[in-house]
Amino acid sequence: MYAIVEIAGLQYKVEKDQQLFVNRLAGEAGDEVKFDRVLLTDNGTITVGAPVIDGVTVVAKIVEHVKGDKVIVFKKKRRKGYQKSNGHRQQFTKIEVASIG
Repeated sequence: MYAIVEIAGLQYKVEKDQQLFVNRLAGEAGDEVKFDRVLLTDNGTITVGAPVIDGVTVVAKIVEHVKGDKVIVFKKKRRKGYQKSNGHRQQFTKIEVASIG
């Protein structure tokens, strides 16, 4: 069984006991979070919501908060002496799906 759920504005295909990285969520490691914006479920028959399925929730547990790889942003204009360097590390939350439905 799998479901397509909307988490923080992005859509993810999730299954039970699956671990995935999503944009940073509020809460501490070990907390339980519920997502009620389930767009599609498949348990032998496919159920599509319009836009969401009522009464179906995905329950997940926060495993840890991590940072992604560093991305270097470098700007330069030739012959003008302009150089600018900037870095960014996105913050993610690792979650484990406990149950669907």
